[in-house]
Amino acid sequence: MDFYDVVKTRLSVRQYTQEPVEEDKLTRVLDAARIAPSAGNRQPWRYIVVRDEETKNRLRPAYDKEWFYTAPVIIVAFGDPATAWVRKDGRSYIDVDVTISFDHLVLAAAAEGLGTCWIANFDPAVVSEALGIPPEFEPLLLTPLGYPGATPQPRERKALDEIVYRERWSAR
Repeated sequence: MDFYDVVKTRLSVRQYTQEPVEEDKLTRVLDAARIAPSAGNRQPWRYIVVRDEETKNRLRPAYDKEWFYTAPVIIVAFGDPATAWVRKDGRSYIDVDVTISFDHLVLAAAAEGLGTCWIANFDPAVVSEALGIPPEFEPLLLTPLGYPGATPQPRERKALDEIVYRERWSAR
């Protein structure tokens, strides 16, 4: 699929079939996340792939939406604050770097015909406990991964002239 088609057609999927995700597709999706750019090339991201129903059940208290657990795979993205690049003013770029990597994963999934849905509204302490993530690491994002059971309707986006300025900030 052409890159621009992927970007235009990727949608948040909230219904999945039970068809298993092939290991070669999963590997390509994870590899897309691996090769993402990061500040200072620190690559402060880590991923956990969850397929086991018992493990999924341990995650439920963190994000208790039934549709989420119908996907055959759940991917958890977390960051390593100790390796993240920090700007001179003290701002860590861990959220930015993990998000860039996660976006590569989500777009690669779409290119493979797989659905995803960004989830940030979860309890990170429950995720850490359920998956045995050490306290020095920070769970940041979740996504179900699988074949879409239904195609969601695209949501309206702002026009370019609402979000782009030329040369400098200008009032609208």
